[in-house]
Amino acid sequence: MRNQMEHTAYISIGSNMGDKIANCRNGIAGLAQTEGIAVVRLASCYRTAPVDYLEQDWFINTVVKIKTSLPPTQLLRELKAIETNVGRKPSPVRFGPRILDLDIVMYDDDVIEQKNLIVPHPRMHERRFVLQPVCDINPDALHPVLGMKIADLLALLDGNQQPIEEIPCDFSSLSR
Repeated sequence: MRNQMEHTAYISIGSNMGDKIANCRNGIAGLAQTEGIAVVRLASCYRTAPVDYLEQDWFINTVVKIKTSLPPTQLLRELKAIETNVGRKPSPVRFGPRILDLDIVMYDDDVIEQKNLIVPHPRMHERRFVLQPVCDINPDALHPVLGMKIADLLALLDGNQQPIEEIPCDFSSLSR
């Protein structure tokens, strides 16, 4: 019999409103409390500058590795429910400020292109705030489309254009 938690996914977590670390902690706790999801690894936390829409506060970003029995679309629904439970409201500004942002950046080695879900995340290879925490967890993970190691993709980015700073946060009690 196959293990129920047969899929591996990487979830990016970010916040730039209110108590950013608490918002991220609440997002991770929401993942850990969701049936069909087990949080197995946590990356370091990073203070990062906004990307795309620059007229907003800095972010706290991290990534968690999960095991899940949920198919990708159901996992996405659960992520959106967690965002709402933590207090995220719809915003007219794409890439604007948010209390909590949860994204599926990778799901197994699947390539998914649906109306509301694209995996791997279509801009992850351009974003240090995603690549660095994934690299913390698994630098040898392969980008399912580009076929390159996460560590190699990270090395291609210009650190001066996307500065990030590791900051203390202890979410270890939220993983198994």
